Amino acid sequence: MKQVERDSMEFDVIIVGAGPAGLSAAARLMQQASETDQELSVCVVEKGSEVGAHILSGAVFEPRALEELFPDWKERGAPLTTPVTRDALYLLKDDEKAQKLPDALVPKSMHNTSGSMPSGDSRNFVISAGNLCRWLAEQAEALGVEIFPGFAAQETIVEDGVVKGILIGDMGVGADGEPKDGYMPGMELRAKYTFFAEGARGHLGKRLISQFGLDEGKDPQHYGIGLKELWDIPAEQHEPGLVLHGSGWPLGKDAHGGWFLYHAENQQVVVGLIMDLSYRNPWLSPFDEFQRLKHHPVLAKHLNDGKRVAYGARAITKGGLNCLPKMTFPGGLLIGCDAGTLNFAKIKGLHTAMKSGLVAAEAVFEALNDHEAKAGGDEGGKELTSFTDKWEASWAFAELKESASFGPAIHRYGTLGGGAYNFLDQLLGGKLPRVHDTTPDHATLEPASRFEKIDYPKPDGKLSFDKTSSVYLSNTNHEEDQPCHLRLDDPEVPIRDNLPEYGEPAQRYCPAGVYEVVEGKDGKPRFQINFQNCVHCKTCDIKDPAQNITWVAPEGGGGPNYPNM
Repeated sequence: MKQVERDSMEFDVIIVGAGPAGLSAAARLMQQASETDQELSVCVVEKGSEVGAHILSGAVFEPRALEELFPDWKERGAPLTTPVTRDALYLLKDDEKAQKLPDALVPKSMHNTSGSMPSGDSRNFVISAGNLCRWLAEQAEALGVEIFPGFAAQETIVEDGVVKGILIGDMGVGADGEPKDGYMPGMELRAKYTFFAEGARGHLGKRLISQFGLDEGKDPQHYGIGLKELWDIPAEQHEPGLVLHGSGWPLGKDAHGGWFLYHAENQQVVVGLIMDLSYRNPWLSPFDEFQRLKHHPVLAKHLNDGKRVAYGARAITKGGLNCLPKMTFPGGLLIGCDAGTLNFAKIKGLHTAMKSGLVAAEAVFEALNDHEAKAGGDEGGKELTSFTDKWEASWAFAELKESASFGPAIHRYGTLGGGAYNFLDQLLGGKLPRVHDTTPDHATLEPASRFEKIDYPKPDGKLSFDKTSSVYLSNTNHEEDQPCHLRLDDPEVPIRDNLPEYGEPAQRYCPAGVYEVVEGKDGKPRFQINFQNCVHCKTCDIKDPAQNITWVAPEGGGGPNYPNM
């Protein structure tokens, strides 16, 4: 396609991603501007068709950062209506037996009915993260933030080693790369500072980490895949505020992870599986492990006679402090899960993501009001070293430091051994030697010949389902006549290398049926990409053993449209 002229808009701050980190940063920036009676222009771009469309999380929410941002969140009508009333932790021994762990043996980070908030609240809440973001967007817009949903940031503008903004992807480009009727070139959005809050494995964040060497001296980042369903259940089965977590079956020694089941509001239950992407067996299918998990009596009794109404999947950045990259670079910041601020010991990341956004907003606002810099004509572009000091002094960073060994210990010693290490480490106040995991997730797969194929049970249509019907419930949609956003560095790798060595695992690690090996017209196997099914989980970008797949943002507005997730 020929070079096109692009319109340009300028802001003080651009934020990529309308998730909890980005929206918290935007709101805090405008609060500070209002408090000091200053003009400030803040823009948030969101690739989803609306705010919340691509947001998926468990979620049990700790409102600590929310209280800092909006102390009057109750009066403002924040969607926190279901406090945790009871929680329990189970070890599933097989497909029928389970052991409930005594409260005394449950790590303190897993307790959700006690705590201390500035307002006096002592409990966490079962929430919809998507609805929280929709509410945060309303608060941010009321403060003067401009939010543009349906616009995907496709490229970062870097000039003389400084991030100057982003390029919005073109709309109306055909699969052949040529403009269609209604073609609209993307705009340049320029700013003094740009925040990247894309969530786990953000495609621009990934490039920035590499370009600026932000992960030097750090362990490689680690991820999990989280699969979630929303169910309507009978009133007599509903216990609002009940929170269950567990591990063990169906995951064996070749994989680690855990499940959750929360009773939310309006006679709804959320159920999900988080599976570490460090697993070894290429025959494993996270989706199918999740489907058979729901047949265990501990979970099934909550779902029987219910109706599944939504499905989704998302990668989770879970490496913790050992893997946290440098979050600053000239002209911008990585915040939230784009950097990896989730506290996996708590299985919570919303509160720490929000806190990273608040700290970023305060550091940038200070920089924008640096009178010496203004006098010298430099109102942006410098590296925000003050952010690092503020971040490392925050309670969020202290949480990550305290739980730095949590994930690596489970990777190295298994669910039981790692659990025992973490329990003892928490008991001793984090004084055991720090554990590291230096093997990237994509490098852990072993040859398929070392394992037996897994014959997963057929879905029964009551508790377990197939991928096709599941993707339908995610409301995923992409314009079919557009370039494929799942790019292969070498199109020959899937059949030439991955198929004989690993049975082409993309067919199984993808939770949406995007990748298939089909028979071509010549009778030979062919790798097929059904990109219209993509729920933007990014698992392929993470787990492909050849690192041959690169996920980039498709045309804005495409992807899932999650309701109440």
